[in-house]
Amino acid sequence: MFLTAKFYYEVSALKINENYLKLEKNYLFIRIAQKVKAFQTTHPEKKIIRMGIGDVTQPLAPIVVDAMKKAADELAVKETFRGYEDSGAGYDFLRQAVSEYYKSFGADVPASDIRINDGAKSDCGNLVDIFDDSNIILITDPAYPVYVDSNLMNGRQIVYADSNEENGFAAMPDPDGYDLNGKKIFPDIIYLCSPNNPTGAVYTKEQLAIWIAYAKQHHAIILYDAAYEAFIRDENIPRSIYLLDGAKETAIELCSLSKTAGFTGVRCGYTVVPAELKTIASDGTEVSLAQLWNRREGSKFNGVSYPVQRAAEAVFTPEGQKQVRKSILYYQENARVIAETLTELHVPFTGGINSPYIWFKCPFEMDSWTFFDKMLNEIAVVGTPGAGFGKNGVNWFRLTAFGDQEETREAMHRFRSLF
Repeated sequence: MFLTAKFYYEVSALKINENYLKLEKNYLFIRIAQKVKAFQTTHPEKKIIRMGIGDVTQPLAPIVVDAMKKAADELAVKETFRGYEDSGAGYDFLRQAVSEYYKSFGADVPASDIRINDGAKSDCGNLVDIFDDSNIILITDPAYPVYVDSNLMNGRQIVYADSNEENGFAAMPDPDGYDLNGKKIFPDIIYLCSPNNPTGAVYTKEQLAIWIAYAKQHHAIILYDAAYEAFIRDENIPRSIYLLDGAKETAIELCSLSKTAGFTGVRCGYTVVPAELKTIASDGTEVSLAQLWNRREGSKFNGVSYPVQRAAEAVFTPEGQKQVRKSILYYQENARVIAETLTELHVPFTGGINSPYIWFKCPFEMDSWTFFDKMLNEIAVVGTPGAGFGKNGVNWFRLTAFGDQEETREAMHRFRSLF
């Protein structure tokens, strides 16, 4: 007896996660790459200056390279060889180094609350695994795309807090709640990023205190992305949410060495889930979010390699901080040049002071993709259209300060010609 094709399909067809079909077909930077490639093919004689993707250009600090080499040599000797790291949370030497780093700017974060990862982006997407899909997500718009995509992939409902020119792209909580399908709701999970990617805006202590109080009042969790904290110059801008009272009961913090120490190709970061952060399960029992996260990571993540963790440890030594600071200052000079040019041209912008990102309003009332094409075709400079970060970015544009200094100056020289 044979099954008909239709019946066979009904009983055995593979099902996909159709939430993926709700995503944009092309990730923002893939679309940009396609446009740039097409331009290069048509204009091979043009030298393109890339100021779009947030990749670094300065090499790793010498102390970092030496530490990585030494650790690799240890793996070549039986007596010093290492395999799996026992806890999966990261080697004690690195977690302690990160804890001491927090202390250097006044935050009390014990090593036991720290988990080492392969970069902030991974944990931004993975942290939602420990939360139910029925949770309602609040994301400030514009936003880093991973915040949105990782929740859409799980079918979660998202509401947005408007970051715009009026509030300096630093959205504050709505005390009356947010509209979702005609009803007013209060979010369960709140994404905040300071210094912000893409806008470069930063939250003050007073503003963060309001968010923390809001999260407490509505029993919400803040996922706080502090990947660019090392670029903060203003002493009144907190480099960690844990500098504020109540944060350990309301917030998970994510950090990265990608931009602060040039680890974009090495991959290492850290996430802080405080022991104080707890919630109530459906059966009424108290649950530690740190324990849930540890359990998730133990099942799905085997940790960061030993040489990379030794390299990261070197970043947090006094000499390591001195060396990586040189690269940060290099990028801050690029940001100054970009900001100075925009100021001269009377173009509204945020960022560039406490952030490596500069977010400016497109001239001539252009939308950001039209301005992207204008920059590419007329001056061969690549940036990132703000529309790729949300509806509030439609008429805004992001430039990064992570490029070469000479190329950054040349790009701004070309930029002036557009006006």
